[in-house]
Amino acid sequence: MLKNHHWFYTSVVSTLVLFLILVMWIGLFAYSAVPISPSDAWFGIWQPKPSVVAHIIVQDVRLPRVLEAMLVGACLSTAGALMQGLTRNPLASPSLFGVNAGAALGMALVTTVFSLNSSITSPVAAVLGGLFAWILVMILGGAWRAGTERGQLVLAGIAISALCGALTKASVILVEDQAVSVMAWLAGSFANVQWQNWSWSWPGLSVALIVSLLLAPKINLLAMGDERVKSLGVNLTALRFIIACTVLLLVGISVSTVGALSFVGLIVPHLGRLLVGYDYRRLIPVTMLLGAILTVLADIVSRAVIFPTETPAGAVLALIGAPIFIYLVRKSR
Repeated sequence: MLKNHHWFYTSVVSTLVLFLILVMWIGLFAYSAVPISPSDAWFGIWQPKPSVVAHIIVQDVRLPRVLEAMLVGACLSTAGALMQGLTRNPLASPSLFGVNAGAALGMALVTTVFSLNSSITSPVAAVLGGLFAWILVMILGGAWRAGTERGQLVLAGIAISALCGALTKASVILVEDQAVSVMAWLAGSFANVQWQNWSWSWPGLSVALIVSLLLAPKINLLAMGDERVKSLGVNLTALRFIIACTVLLLVGISVSTVGALSFVGLIVPHLGRLLVGYDYRRLIPVTMLLGAILTVLADIVSRAVIFPTETPAGAVLALIGAPIFIYLVRKSR
């Protein structure tokens, strides 16, 4: 039985890896204002010619965009899985618990009010904003108070998200000359991703993903209840702190790079559980792959909706995620 289970898990991971490679390759040439063929995508990566415009577009525009979409999708979905394990709440996600909105508020404030926008200040502001919002949600929702209902945390998250959203819009209104760029960023899009974005985002996000994989066995223990975990000699405070910091890094750097993308952290972990169950040692790798596939597909669809004009990928993900969120709320009653 164990051998069969391991074979099934291996086949799922292998299939997802192959599908991810396929959608990333399609993302290199699909729906381009300048026609790009599949062969142009191939040679644009491995044998680019400076004289061929399609090769230049693939190398300098499409490749960093696809890589960033893949990485951000893996990070946001992993953050959702970690939050669900930490709070033991199936509706937990960065978007519903205010982390996305808080990170966006931090970014908007440093960009508009303080006129600071660099590869250092942006992620720091996003992480601090997400931290502030999450702390408020945990306090208002009574996260680890005995007898707290699951819906209470969700309501607190919605309230804090609305507050952060209102403050973000206010900051944009007060500084009108920055409004266009900030609003485009808040919509969530991969359109403006360049190699510079990739170069400063991937180291921190990669470390956070590795830490998430290492945390997986410990997160399994959280499902046993606080008293049982303490009896096993696990320092719950330290574990929760490490998980929270990992989530904030995953969300903060992602949001500072491409903007707020909703519902990725909510949808993907549930899809992963349908495939491989509740063991986080298997769930987190599958969640990373599914999240990467979802965001790359959303980016492709965002170009196709009103081609050649682009729709923000965040809008596409919201259209997918909203009905699934309603279904999950009804199911959790």
